[in-house]
Amino acid sequence: MGVMDWFKSGVKEMMIARPDAAKAEVVWKHPDPTIPMKSQLTVESDEKAVFFRDGKVVEVMGPGRYTLDSTNLPFLSNLVDSFTGGNVFISEVFFVTTRENAGVKFGGPIGYVEDPKSGVPVQTMVHGEFSFKVVDPAALITGLVGMGQAESNGVRSWMKEQVLKVVRDRIAELLVKNKWPLLDVTSGAYTEEVERDVVAGLGVHASSYGIQIVRLGNFAIAIDEQDSTNLKRLYTDAAYLRTVGGVDAYQKFAAGKAMIGAGEGLAKGGGGDGGALTSGAGLGVGFGLAQMLQQQGRGTSAPAQADPAAAGAAGAAMAAGAAAAGAGGARFCASCGSAFGAAAKFCASCGAPRG
Repeated sequence: MGVMDWFKSGVKEMMIARPDAAKAEVVWKHPDPTIPMKSQLTVESDEKAVFFRDGKVVEVMGPGRYTLDSTNLPFLSNLVDSFTGGNVFISEVFFVTTRENAGVKFGGPIGYVEDPKSGVPVQTMVHGEFSFKVVDPAALITGLVGMGQAESNGVRSWMKEQVLKVVRDRIAELLVKNKWPLLDVTSGAYTEEVERDVVAGLGVHASSYGIQIVRLGNFAIAIDEQDSTNLKRLYTDAAYLRTVGGVDAYQKFAAGKAMIGAGEGLAKGGGGDGGALTSGAGLGVGFGLAQMLQQQGRGTSAPAQADPAAAGAAGAAMAAGAAAAGAGGARFCASCGSAFGAAAKFCASCGAPRG
């Protein structure tokens, strides 16, 4: 070994610092627990160095450059290896990043959340980013990372799970407590309120690891496109309903609307006078049921009065159905209301067998 090689090797052994390749790691452990006396310890401005001996924290050192000598740093006297004549310290040294770690992506399903405005459960999802910082390096090592060679992915992955767990709980709670329409939430109308509540809730879960969730960034709460379309339709129905009976009957009205749809299905494919009669009967039944459900939604205690027009239309529908059956089988599907072809044995729309 040449003089320069020996010099370079000696300098390397005397310098205790995090290498550039490990700058992105949340926690990096110095590989050699034997540290020569007078070694130079460098702690960068965005990290802290934690000294362990026999599984216990001995010292946490902030940014700066230090000469590791027990005369300058009294705590080192507890780390001196007596078998080497006092020339070597025995300690495990961890470097922990204390700056804000931003851009950590998270996402997943929140689950079915009941929309307060319509009462309809909707599958809801969330995705976005968050940032965190280590406020207690020793707690992070002893509480989560452990004494082995640490991997930052483990810290980030666990924090993702914690964020998603709290988001699930808080979103459902906020919707119920504040009665926020789900479409308003997904449009970003309450982003600041959601972020503030979620970050506050995360404090309990993250603090035990010496970590603080600082903020959520660029996060979005979303629902399926079809669910969004359905909710918009129901909101429109609610607006119509307010003009005739108030929002108390809204959920009953939704069921009545479904009945109206069934009545419309009965009218599909009809022609001539018979088709008109069937159409009127189907719609009459549907509107009659809708009116009944609307009265129930208002809390009317008296029994609903029968609508003569609806009753007549319903009777006409039954007569038309009986005539169709007597003519050689059902003309319309009992499941969806679509018209059967002349020789069809199954419904072309839903596959139900011809009656």
